[in-house]
Amino acid sequence: MDKVLGQKRAVSHLYPPIDPFDQRMLDVGYGHVVYVEQCGRPDGIPVVVLHGGPGGGCSPTMRRYFDPDIFRIILFDQRGCGRSRPHASVEANTTWHLVADIELIRETLGITAWIVFGGSWGATLSLVYAQAYPSCAAALVLRGVFLMTKPEIDWFYGGGAGKFWPDLWERFEGLIPHEERGDLVAAYHKRLFSGDRSSEMTHARAWANWENALASIDSNGITGEAPSEYVRAFARLENHYFVNDGFLSEDQQILNQMDKIAHIPAVIVQGRYDMICPPVSAYKLASRWPAARLAMIGRAGHALSEFGISAELVRSMDAIGAAPEALRL
Repeated sequence: MDKVLGQKRAVSHLYPPIDPFDQRMLDVGYGHVVYVEQCGRPDGIPVVVLHGGPGGGCSPTMRRYFDPDIFRIILFDQRGCGRSRPHASVEANTTWHLVADIELIRETLGITAWIVFGGSWGATLSLVYAQAYPSCAAALVLRGVFLMTKPEIDWFYGGGAGKFWPDLWERFEGLIPHEERGDLVAAYHKRLFSGDRSSEMTHARAWANWENALASIDSNGITGEAPSEYVRAFARLENHYFVNDGFLSEDQQILNQMDKIAHIPAVIVQGRYDMICPPVSAYKLASRWPAARLAMIGRAGHALSEFGISAELVRSMDAIGAAPEALRL
């Protein structure tokens, strides 16, 4: 009940539901076609929304963080998930393929520069994209910062978070033999890509449940059953990226390249009790970003739907919309 009430309170901050004025399937090469949609004002301030995961897909609720009378809202499902095809495919699916896809979308839509809005893995991708194309990022709005570093992966898949959730952790690691528990990402990888569909789905659901149960501060470890196809794409893609260290060249790549985007205005919204992406990453990022404002939300976890996080994101976007002259558009 608390979780339901929390979600209702969070939604109360959002703009009313809207439908896209443009939907398309964009061929990005290598056999991949990605779903892209546009909502809001066609000549408005462009903002691209980068969903989490990898493999989470975008949802209609993500359209509602922006005033549709001011913003041109672009959402897309990253390779292999949501409405993009082929589903759950990891072939030609790396961080750098996704960065290239974002640029292709921008060019296809005739946008010079846009606001980049992303949470969790979407924050990672936002940062990598902006560092690759700083002239195309007018501002960044990030939530639940994840920098794709070994300490972050070790925290969530090496037992750190499990010390707070021992019952759920026991269930997650219990599917793996004792001799393989030293590297659960690798152990799950072997099973998520075994070719045995039944085994893949068992481990995909366990992988997704472990993360989803810890997302909201109000969940107390309880999560609903997500559709099987969503779970398969989410688990396979996320694990594929993690087992390959996000396809970054070094463990601290994002922090080490902050000089490329230090001048770009940004808002970082972070839940104080985020069990998936601990606040230390957001704090380190903000300390290297003179143009960024860090908003630490006192009673919030990781989820986009958290009451305080939703409120701050809408507030931040409203402030940007009220002073577009501050953007490099």
